[in-house]
Amino acid sequence: MSVSSNSGAGLRAAVIGLGSMGFGMAQSLRRAGFHVTGCDVVAANVDRLVAEGGHAAANPAEAARGADVVVCVVVNADQTEQVLFGPSGAVEGMAEGAVFLSSATMDPQIARRLADRLEATGRLYLDAPISGGAAKAAQGQLTILASGTAAAFAKARPALDAMAGKLYELGDAAGTGAAFKMVNQLLAGVHIAAACEAMAFAAKQGLDLAKVYEVITASAGNSWMFENRVPHILAGDYRPLSAVEIFVKDLGIIQDMARSARYPVPVAAAALQMYLATAGAGMGRDDDSSLARTYAALSGAALPDAVTPKA
Repeated sequence: MSVSSNSGAGLRAAVIGLGSMGFGMAQSLRRAGFHVTGCDVVAANVDRLVAEGGHAAANPAEAARGADVVVCVVVNADQTEQVLFGPSGAVEGMAEGAVFLSSATMDPQIARRLADRLEATGRLYLDAPISGGAAKAAQGQLTILASGTAAAFAKARPALDAMAGKLYELGDAAGTGAAFKMVNQLLAGVHIAAACEAMAFAAKQGLDLAKVYEVITASAGNSWMFENRVPHILAGDYRPLSAVEIFVKDLGIIQDMARSARYPVPVAAAALQMYLATAGAGMGRDDDSSLARTYAALSGAALPDAVTPKA
């Protein structure tokens, strides 16, 4: 559970990747008493952390130097590997016995490979993908799906307590947490696509979309994603809280995993095609509720006008 006490007092954390999720996680660590150093390719994100009392590092190695825990909140496995083992990578700065928390969504086999490589150097690796969004990150209320050795959990415990509202300890080896996250992403991606399909379908019928939202959220067809994403459609606000490209990536990973396992995932495959179509139409960096715009463009359905973001 998240805490408000200084359970991290005297401990040092590095947060690498200070986007909407990573910045909130850094805030939660600071609130718990950690000395937090941040690193990000976007200088403004680091400046924002410094303005709130954190510290800046020029690269992952510098951020990780002296840290008890290194929290990596980047987009994918390739970026995670670069953070760890690339030029000026975190492994160069991490002390023996320090723990690396990997929060990117990735193929479980890659998580296991990264863990083996890091653990061979005497450092610890915790497979720790996250769910919950930016607001919960800032509140220390994330859901963390973690797996790793007992030593990795023990070293990471104060940081996990600071960042998580719900912590699931899912096994003693890296890769299990990643696999649980991919199950979640399969459902999340399909549910968003279904919500967008349903709302464009309702628009094609000429229904009052606000009333559709009211009725469905009180009915059996509701889902967390319907309830969360449809307000974006009603407002015509497609500024990215979670971008289309995230599910291009994640549902693509699921296809690769399924192909390797000779397991059919036809519903996830159909959803992936809609994310690909939306990205291909130039909306890859827009909010994932933009799938509704693709359905509308294909069918002639009329959705609320999109808001033009202020410069």
